[in-house]
Amino acid sequence: MKNLIYLFFIFCTLTAHSQSKTKTISTETKPMFPTYKGMVMCGYQGWFRAEGDDAHRGWSSYGVGNKFDIEQPAVDSWPDVSEYEKTYETDFLNLDGSKAKVFSSLDESTVNLHFKWMKQYGIDGVFMQRFYFTIKNEARRKEQDLILSNAFKASQKYDRAIAVMYDLSGLKPGEDDCQRVIDDWKHLVDDLKIKNFGNKQTYLFHRSKPLVTIWGVGFPDRNYNIRNIKLAELIDFLKNDRVYGGCSVMLGVPTYFRELNKDCNPDPYLHKLIKSADIVLPWMVQRFTPLVQDPVTHIRDHVKADIQWCKKQGVDYVPIAYPGFSWKNMAKTKPLLARYSEYGAIPRMGGQFFWDQMAAMIDAGAEMLYIAMFDEINEGTAIFKVSNTPPSSEKYHFIDNDGKPSDHYLFLTGEGTKMLRKEIPLTYDIPKRVNK
Repeated sequence: MKNLIYLFFIFCTLTAHSQSKTKTISTETKPMFPTYKGMVMCGYQGWFRAEGDDAHRGWSSYGVGNKFDIEQPAVDSWPDVSEYEKTYETDFLNLDGSKAKVFSSLDESTVNLHFKWMKQYGIDGVFMQRFYFTIKNEARRKEQDLILSNAFKASQKYDRAIAVMYDLSGLKPGEDDCQRVIDDWKHLVDDLKIKNFGNKQTYLFHRSKPLVTIWGVGFPDRNYNIRNIKLAELIDFLKNDRVYGGCSVMLGVPTYFRELNKDCNPDPYLHKLIKSADIVLPWMVQRFTPLVQDPVTHIRDHVKADIQWCKKQGVDYVPIAYPGFSWKNMAKTKPLLARYSEYGAIPRMGGQFFWDQMAAMIDAGAEMLYIAMFDEINEGTAIFKVSNTPPSSEKYHFIDNDGKPSDHYLFLTGEGTKMLRKEIPLTYDIPKRVNK
């Protein structure tokens, strides 16, 4: 009898100890955003660095080799910096001859302004990109930690949703696998308190669980094989780990994941991974263009079929809309990017292409949308404020905004959010702004 009592005491002690270590997101703070459904979220790169900022890395992402000059620009759009608290002079000249300026993503005031715009225009929030190649480097990871912390503060200040998206870019087979992502998620939970950030829980939940995205699964241009980088283990960890799990998982996959062809590897193992996740996010940038097809019919039919397939698998579905595409300046130094290497290669058409996508996706039955991207000026997909009068000369060029106000795509994204929620009728006519 004494032995039974002793064993029972040991069992209770171990159970209590295990429970005391649990860090799952079922916190005392009720989430403001319990589901992705009915929401429009954007991707947020946050990778722009400027000469003179606290990163001390020069012009990272603005140019090539940390240089941002006439010979090596790597952005096609120019940000409208008229509202930024802190800006940095470049070698490029505005039309009036003054020095053109840009921002740094590392500055807290920059992130704060971006979230202010989200609230102002009715955009629900962002997925913060966390690239594999940055979490491999301690100094880069600290930069991303700072930006993520600033974003969480801003998300609480402006009541916007926020979530983490792991992009597997930079993962090298044979020396890397998804264990590094697992370790980084533990770091975010333990050190940044990402699952319980203060008194207001603005982290995005789905199916009543915090949502984490793994992007880059099934693409043929990746040099890793999804069968041998421990992707299944990563998904299982995020969903089921007793200490760090309890999450929902969204997988970023190719557009033609359903058929396993065209932009997708033909490996059926991808479908097995998808069935173990909660949401499918197909990457649709560059896949649809108004130049060679009727985007409305094409996208609507494609999304309808995707939704039907996903329902049969028991997973949810988020299509991606984007304003247009242009990476001419970046392609100049990267021969492999020669495709779509003209300025405005996929034209914005004054916002009509963007609006057609959102309307067609909602018409097809989409319950949530992902916008690519909030701040991606390298590929000309940014929806934040960009200049309609960028620096220009015989030696360099940047695309304009089709004569539209710099906030045109913030406005359209906000209107698309209303349309998704049925606050305004579904229409393929691009909305007009009403001056108050």
